[in-house]
Amino acid sequence: MTTFHIITLFPESFESYLQASIIKRAQEKSLITIKFYNPRDFVVIHKDKESSYSDRRVDNRPYGGGPGMVIEALPVIKAIAKSLRLGTKRLAQGKLKGKTKKVKIVFFSPSGTQFTNETADIFKKYTDIVMVCGRYEGIDARVKKVFPMIDISIGPYVLTGGELPALIMIDSITRRIEGVLGDIKSLEEERVASPDVYTRPEIIEYKGKKYRVPKVLLSGHHQKMEEWKKKRQNKLSPDIKT
Repeated sequence: MTTFHIITLFPESFESYLQASIIKRAQEKSLITIKFYNPRDFVVIHKDKESSYSDRRVDNRPYGGGPGMVIEALPVIKAIAKSLRLGTKRLAQGKLKGKTKKVKIVFFSPSGTQFTNETADIFKKYTDIVMVCGRYEGIDARVKKVFPMIDISIGPYVLTGGELPALIMIDSITRRIEGVLGDIKSLEEERVASPDVYTRPEIIEYKGKKYRVPKVLLSGHHQKMEEWKKKRQNKLSPDIKT
């Protein structure tokens, strides 16, 4: 089983996607487990005081100036430690609860290693994947000095937080785990798959105009259909015009 440990200030942002379709079925079949750890839960609060939202704040002004706020290191460090229930030395050795496990911690950054299908194939071999989701201006860099982790990027652009990259990684890795998909051939990257697909009926009509399925897909000639799919794979989309 693969366990995804998500460190996030906004666990509710994951709910709808993770409780639907393939990801939901993978959890029901015990092929994956997804756990959440909110850094706000690791802020030290006085025993005799009833905590409020402001008491559980984890962001602060950045040293050196600049706009925005930075997430403090200690709440994130404690959340990571809790997720794996082990110290930094044992984590570096990949050990969890006395057993040898393959553990990897991911930190999302636009400047990190580009996440690809090949990367997903590597990650599916890990038993425990910790995903640290940043927000605001980022997380205090000392977190990376405490725990060994790898910077991952899902693309050369900036997002509001690491939650979307985490969902993308979970989806891509999960569908590669044996037993998740009904047929492993459903992995598009493992076969010739056209970006254009069609189903019944053969002809549809909209506003007086008829739209047909390409004749080659109705021919039953498998070689010609494969050639057509390859051509469609290589067709470039038009550039976005400014």
